[in-house]
Amino acid sequence: MRADLFCRVVDNYGDIGVCWRLARRLAQGPGWRMRLWVDDLHAFARIQPGIDPAAARQQLAGVDIIHWQDEASSTLPAPGDVVIEAFACDPPAEFIDAMRALAAESARGEGVAPIWINLEYLSAEDWVEGFHTMPSQRADGLVKYFFFPGFTPATGGLLREPGLAAERDALQASRESQSDFLRGLGVDAAALAAHRRGARVLSLFCYPRAPTDALAQTMRHRPESTLILVPEGIAPGLDELAGDALRIARVPFVAQPDFDRLLWCADLNFVRGEDSFVRAAWAARPLVWQIYPQHGGTHLEKLDAWLARYPAPETARALARAWNQAPGDQGTATPDLPQALEAALTEPVWGAWQAAAHAWDAELASGPDLADKLATFCAEMLKTR
Repeated sequence: MRADLFCRVVDNYGDIGVCWRLARRLAQGPGWRMRLWVDDLHAFARIQPGIDPAAARQQLAGVDIIHWQDEASSTLPAPGDVVIEAFACDPPAEFIDAMRALAAESARGEGVAPIWINLEYLSAEDWVEGFHTMPSQRADGLVKYFFFPGFTPATGGLLREPGLAAERDALQASRESQSDFLRGLGVDAAALAAHRRGARVLSLFCYPRAPTDALAQTMRHRPESTLILVPEGIAPGLDELAGDALRIARVPFVAQPDFDRLLWCADLNFVRGEDSFVRAAWAARPLVWQIYPQHGGTHLEKLDAWLARYPAPETARALARAWNQAPGDQGTATPDLPQALEAALTEPVWGAWQAAAHAWDAELASGPDLADKLATFCAEMLKTR
């Protein structure tokens, strides 16, 4: 199977994060011949060593990577058997023209038209099940199919690589291995000493509006020691709030496998967007998701849809709601963050939250992942053409 995957980098690293994982997964799992079209190679290079931001075309991990530029070109490669646009980013007009020509040939019995997939954003809302894999007939005769990642068997599932749980469990079972990994990221000696002494570890990857100061102030006054791992450039100024009981350790932006390991080292992961959220789910540890903010508070409805499916204690869900409110929001819950955080980290709630995170990981991993479901859907569609 030959496939083209188109990615426009809109939200920093989330778009390319999802697309790069999917491209590798389809190349290494079902064995597809993948072409990944990316418009921002600089963002790509920050999460994947070996990417040349100046290259028009390059190969890595079995994927052919093309710099997607807006200038019209008459030398684009012919479309593959499957064309995937991530998050409704239409392919170039001349590429669609080539797809239309192939569809016309197929109608004459002279070939097979590409399967056009719109890979949608992740959502836990109920309506997603009804729209997953639904066709959309275009006026030019082409058909586009909507493919929704999701949390139920009636959706496209979540991206997950084979063997991920075994690798995760091995690292989480060894505090020494975790310390070695953190040392390799440049975590300083004082932070590593706190880690060895059993400090509670938090990872923090958030949007600028997150109430990070309130988080740090709460953790520095708790009786136990806390270590917060923060990527460079995230929550600037947070370091100034460190104290005797709170260590802040800056870590570099890392390749995706190391980002997974970073999440595995934490007892609680604060994550943002879609890609890091899914990876935190596979960490089988408590997580707090900062959903991408939308005008009018639409994102809070999506947050509540997920929280309705997340089997954590209500106290933990209250913490997620507080984390996603910002000063000035209608019904703001930000002032309640310290109280919600204290309640979620105190027994018996904390133990129940940890157990729920393990159970949720096992439930989500019990069926095929998004790449396998996508490959199965496309194979079935080709049989009918």
